[in-house]
Parts: sequence; C-alpha cells; structure tokens
Amino acid sequence: MAQTIRINKFFTEHGICSRREADRLIESGLITINGRVAKLGDQVSSHDVIARAGRVIAWGKATLYIKYHKPVGVTTTSESHVPRNIIAEIGHPERIFPIGRLDKDSSGLILLTNDGDIVNEILRAEFGHEREYLVQVDRPFDQSFLDHLSRGVVILGNRTKPCRTMRVGRDQFRIILTEGRNRQIRRMCQALGYRVTKLHRTRIMHVTVNGLSAGSWKELTSPEREELLRAVGRPQV
Repeated sequence: MAQTIRINKFFTEHGICSRREADRLIESGLITINGRVAKLGDQVSSHDVIARAGRVIAWGKATLYIKYHKPVGVTTTSESHVPRNIIAEIGHPERIFPIGRLDKDSSGLILLTNDGDIVNEILRAEFGHEREYLVQVDRPFDQSFLDHLSRGVVILGNRTKPCRTMRVGRDQFRIILTEGRNRQIRRMCQALGYRVTKLHRTRIMHVTVNGLSAGSWKELTSPEREELLRAVGRPQV
C-alpha cells in the first residue's frame, strides 16, 4: 500500500512551493486530486493524479534538503575515490550533493540536496545570502583587525565584500559573509598577518547547526524548507 502524505506536503516535498502557498492554491479551487477539487488536509499517494488548473504535476522523486554538521577531516566532494568524502560519510540512500564547500580543515554546517536548480540560487553572491562563522586565530587581535575585515580585504587580486564581525574572545570572532570565495576567511586573515587555527560555520541563511552533533545530519524541518524556498524566490507552480 502506497504511503500517503498531506496534499500541502506534496507541494513542499517536491520543491514546488511553500506549505502556506500550497494551502492558498488548494483554497483557490485550482488543485484537483483524481479530477475532484482538493480540500485542505486531503491525503494523497503516488497512485493519485494531482493537477493544477488541469495540468498534471508529476510525482517524481521528492526533493531533499539536508543539513550536516561536518567534522574536521571530511572532504566536501562527491568523488567516491576521495577518503572520507562527504557523501560516503552521510550515507544517504538517495543521490545528493553538497551546496558549496567547507574545506577539510573546517567544521560546521553544510547543506546537501538533490535539487540542482536551487544550488546557484543559494551560492551566487549577488543574492546576498548570509553565512556565519566562528573563527579562532593564532594570537590576540585588536579592534582595527575586525574593522579591516569588515571593510574588505584584497585577496587573489580582488577586494572582498564588506561583512560584519564581532569579537567573541581575545583570539576569537564571528564573521558574517554574503559571498563564498575559496578559503576566503583564511586568506583574509592571512593578508592581515594572522593564521586561522579553527574555523566553524554556524549558519547558512536562516539554517543553523544548533543541536546537531558533529558527524550527524537531518532533513530540514518544514518551516526551514519553506523559508529556504521563499528566500531563493522559488517560483510558485
């Protein structure tokens, strides 16, 4: 017997729209299940034909959005021959891939998905999606160091975008970036005479690593999925 889910969950799991928008579509009377007008709370399975304004929406595979607390030593690659690659570490039965990178010597949050269309929408710098990190350097720093980071630092011939910083300790600070250049924080600190000894990503957009132990993963909650789709301007179907 095929597993059933609520009709609004069908829309969110297939990356079509948020649950709230799905409810609006259902209330509009445009959604049908096997030819009858759908109601809020209806249950559906893969045996049912779901359509909007007469246009059938294929079931296909549900989209997956996973958050993973990457430990130091795991490599962010889908290449199976690489020892401790992130895909083997997670061991998910579906084919998934990481959104962006987190270098081998860093730890913290990384998102993975089977939704190829959403990757650029999250990563492209012009969209300004935030990423937050906790950083420790090899010696104490003064406020001018944080101010310089905030204004931007020239690395690889180009100045980084302005960012936000805040002191946490004598040699620790938080930094919030809206771009993700290769080893950016390490290169920024190196340009100012400091060496990063620990780098931990705590947040991507609204998704945090809070409550997720190192090496563990879980699917985004419904509210996290909805906010993700809204934030990237996922078109409604």
